[in-house]
Amino acid sequence: MRSSRDGRRRGRPVLRQPAAHSGAGHRPGAVRGLAIDLGSSGARAWVPGRGLVACGPPGWEDHAGRPVRRGRIVDAVSCAGLLGRLADTALGDHRQDSVIVLSHPVLAGREHRTLAGELLAALGASGALVLNSASAVAASAGVLGSGPALVVDMGAELTEVALLVDGRVVDARQADAGLSDLEPRSLSAQLVRSVLDMITSMWREDQHGAVRGALRRGPVLAGGGALRHDVTDLITGRLGVPVRIAPDPSTAVVRGAALILGSVPGPAGADAAFIRPVRLT
Repeated sequence: MRSSRDGRRRGRPVLRQPAAHSGAGHRPGAVRGLAIDLGSSGARAWVPGRGLVACGPPGWEDHAGRPVRRGRIVDAVSCAGLLGRLADTALGDHRQDSVIVLSHPVLAGREHRTLAGELLAALGASGALVLNSASAVAASAGVLGSGPALVVDMGAELTEVALLVDGRVVDARQADAGLSDLEPRSLSAQLVRSVLDMITSMWREDQHGAVRGALRRGPVLAGGGALRHDVTDLITGRLGVPVRIAPDPSTAVVRGAALILGSVPGPAGADAAFIRPVRLT
């Protein structure tokens, strides 16, 4: 298997949850909720109706012992404490009739998704959802479930490209490198080259024209890279198509997760898995 750094497919690109979870998707909407983006550069939490309630902690990106690296949980104990503090801030001790949503990278492996689900369920809410970040970005940009969409998320330690068709992720690529890994002088060129390599790879394997259709609509750009005009202008020029910048791209994932939370049971295409809560011991 090739390294994910070359932009090739990593793991299973099509993320579909087991059918056993589908019944839980018909739960009525929750009275209260919390959306969390546990990213490599920090954690963001959003409460519908209140907005962003947490962003940080400060200095996260400079802390070698931080619990999330390359979008994956590497310290479960620290993550449990962080998630608990976020839930306390947003929901308090009374968490009945609430649902918590936690996003994960598109190509996060089964082990990561399982661990994220266990940590989330342990918070004691009535229900929990683990949701891939591409679906969240698509929701924030208003393109989830509306034909083919190409989502490009350029973060601190990961660069992801995902193809969604009618709301479902059907293909994805990932590079284990992001803004914090690249040389400042050549950042835009390196980042855009990585993104274009991934899109080209998807184009070559696309047998149904979905990539072409998504490009015609304009790829949706999110993450810190979408805040850089040198990056977005270069992507536009190289692709020859206009791009769409997700509203407030650095918080697009958590805001999109909050939108999906607000519509629980949510769109079937969100690739979300419902988790039953567990009792705290």
